Amino acid sequence: MRVESVFTEGVFLIKPSIYKDERGFFCEFFNRDTFEKETGIKVNFVQDNLSQSSKNVLRGFHFQLKPYEQAKLVSVLKGAVLDVIVDLRKDSKTFGQYFSVELNEENKYQLFIPKGFAHAYLALQDDTLFFYKTDHFYHKKAEAGIIYNDPDIGMFWPIDNDKIIISEKDKNLRSFSEISKNL
Repeated sequence: MRVESVFTEGVFLIKPSIYKDERGFFCEFFNRDTFEKETGIKVNFVQDNLSQSSKNVLRGFHFQLKPYEQAKLVSVLKGAVLDVIVDLRKDSKTFGQYFSVELNEENKYQLFIPKGFAHAYLALQDDTLFFYKTDHFYHKKAEAGIIYNDPDIGMFWPIDNDKIIISEKDKNLRSFSEISKNL
């Protein structure tokens, strides 16, 4: 697998080696030793999550407040997503900026998102299965988020607003300027 530093410090795109033949394919999806050697980051993932989404479902921007912040390793098992992160680390040169990448079942890319980022994704295909590992357990009281179409972030979603399928909770998330005051 190849591990590439992308966007800003601590964010990595992992491109597994895929071996295909007439039977199908094989790839090593995660190897902690290789990950730690390539990134310099020690990980202890404690929770795995799986979500299924129809095409045009947008989830996020979500994050956990301190001290329950989560690093995540995200991937797509079936389908495709436009995966987007926003840097919430006030001391970072990319504070308030976003990065996006397509993750899909063909490329099998994974994105490592360190603590201090908000995360969202848009399902690009029906029946998309999105899988991720976290290094901290989910805490309901630490749940937070930023509205997906915040003008300060300026993320361009490649879909008409009236076609986006989004939860009521996510429609009512706060703005980046409101959230950033309390980080």
